[in-house]
Amino acid sequence: MEIGNKIIYITLCYCFARHGLKQFRNGWADGPAYITQCPVQTGKSYVYNITVTGQRGTLWWHAHILWLRATVYGAIVIMPEKGTPFPFPQPYMETNIVLGEWWNQDVERIVNEANKLGLPPLPSDAHTINGKPGPLFPCSEKYTFAMEVEYGKTYLLRIINAALNDELFFAIAGHSMTVVEIDAVYVKPFTTQAILITPGQTTNVLIKADRPPNRYFMAARAFEDAPITVDNKTATAILQYRGIPNTVLPTLPLLPASNDTKFALSYNSKLKSLNTPQFPANVPLQIDRHLFYTIGLGMNKCPTCQNGTQVVASLNNITFVMPKVGLLQAHYFNTSGVFRTDFPDKPPTPFNYTGAPLTASLGTTTGTRLTKLAFNSTVEVVLQDTNLLFVESHPFHLHGFNFFVVGTGIGNFDPQKDPAKFNLVDPPERNTVGVPTGGWIAFRFRADNPGVWFMHCHLELHTMWGLKMAFVVENGKSAEESVLPPPKDLPPC
Repeated sequence: MEIGNKIIYITLCYCFARHGLKQFRNGWADGPAYITQCPVQTGKSYVYNITVTGQRGTLWWHAHILWLRATVYGAIVIMPEKGTPFPFPQPYMETNIVLGEWWNQDVERIVNEANKLGLPPLPSDAHTINGKPGPLFPCSEKYTFAMEVEYGKTYLLRIINAALNDELFFAIAGHSMTVVEIDAVYVKPFTTQAILITPGQTTNVLIKADRPPNRYFMAARAFEDAPITVDNKTATAILQYRGIPNTVLPTLPLLPASNDTKFALSYNSKLKSLNTPQFPANVPLQIDRHLFYTIGLGMNKCPTCQNGTQVVASLNNITFVMPKVGLLQAHYFNTSGVFRTDFPDKPPTPFNYTGAPLTASLGTTTGTRLTKLAFNSTVEVVLQDTNLLFVESHPFHLHGFNFFVVGTGIGNFDPQKDPAKFNLVDPPERNTVGVPTGGWIAFRFRADNPGVWFMHCHLELHTMWGLKMAFVVENGKSAEESVLPPPKDLPPC
């Protein structure tokens, strides 16, 4: 698709998100179930009417109800306007690389059984590259994605992490990568031997086929620096130089260790917006609303569960309860009793967030509570990991907006000292950001898109446990600054 006011019609079933598409005033096409629409019922259809404006680059779409995005996802590639070159060397060819997870059993059955016990579901059985796990698994060669390259040519890889629950390292044996774009926003190019990409993120890299002609493995493996069980198996695909026979055994890349926090922090620190006259970084400098949200795990009572409790997750100690009516619909028609707009701007009880593990009094409050934002107001959000049960990294995604990641750190955020170190010149602009294990991130955005917009951890496990909330962005003063009317075929609840 091309940038501009082009309208794209998609007919699908269930609920589907166009991850990263802003869809100004048109939350009806955003996709998350019970946030901007009710699910499309079996045998029915719903036309997502999408206008792409002011965006280009790599995004993606996926199912946005239950765990269906385990296998239901794909790339969205928005090309620049005709005649507009990339701000980096023109590649000879482009290839989409979509990273995913695979379960040998019906994933919904696994999730339902875990919920009955009040415990986490089993981790995936494999990671995949373009839907295939590669020859390190007991599969034949046909279950391996292969990309043929010509010596001396430069290639653009559009990499998407569609995995449900795993942040992933990705590398190519013998080849360095030059990062040029993240979440459909150009960055200052830098060269790296591996990338880190969280669920929900996209990363575009250039590679040059300048190594001795051979067959080289591309590989993806989980990054996890918290004491939890994840799928630690390595998925592989093949970068194959033209003319090299398939009988040649590929070589493996040297991926960072699965718990290499140092690499993760160093890699993320290199991500900076291009910030040129053509591609400016319009970082909000004056802030109207400061929000501080703690991320925590908890244990709530569950008489039918195995231990009488179930694991939950929360923001500011609130475990989000999904409504039975779409929140945008309730907001547009001013339907009472569906949600409240009293989500707290800061945690109800301050504590040493990343100190010694807290394993007592882990109950959370529950409710469908949202934060209301004035139209065109500037917002700063600090997301703080906590040591409730244990510390863990969390990739957070905000629907309807891009935001600037102005700061990050390990330990507790210090509101007196840390803002002085914020990058307000060329911070990375994203729609999904990883909160480091035992640390915090701060991001800023302008609330110029009216509607109801979901913010949630993009680890499906945590989203299921309630690690989510939503912003109600009020209408502006004119019709052009107000939510569009709902489409006539909006699915009923």
